[in-house]
Amino acid sequence: MSEACCELHPPVTCGPAKCPTCAALGKPVARITLGSLIKPDQRHRIPPGKEFCFCRTPSCDVVYFRPNEALFRKADLSVPVTAKEPNNPAVPACYCFGWTPEKIRAEIQATGKSTVIEQIKAQVKAGNCSCEVTNPQGSCCLGNVARAVQKALGR
Repeated sequence: MSEACCELHPPVTCGPAKCPTCAALGKPVARITLGSLIKPDQRHRIPPGKEFCFCRTPSCDVVYFRPNEALFRKADLSVPVTAKEPNNPAVPACYCFGWTPEKIRAEIQATGKSTVIEQIKAQVKAGNCSCEVTNPQGSCCLGNVARAVQKALGR
């Protein structure tokens, strides 16, 4: 996915660190991700520094953490999290352009195919992507979208 918008940003680190609740290895996320998605009344709790991790485990309530420290849970975010609600068809697969599994499935039912990946790539190429700000995982959503398309196609 070389056209991913988030590849333009420098990498961040989070350890290696494991979620203090489920012990899954965290994925690095930038401070801007937390700042844009944590509910406004909870943003004062974002600690200083640059090392933040995202927990991808669906059954774990923790979304963002640091080594040995749970920082924010699902209820602290202003958006639902795809990784935490993988079977909810209304939760975005693509936060930048509003594609949900429900919307993808509707396109496939209406046309027999999905054009979502091509549409997103065109928007990325046009410079209209901001996954590090809108997507709770802090990175490109094309993997999530591709999984949603495959599921909608029954594969």
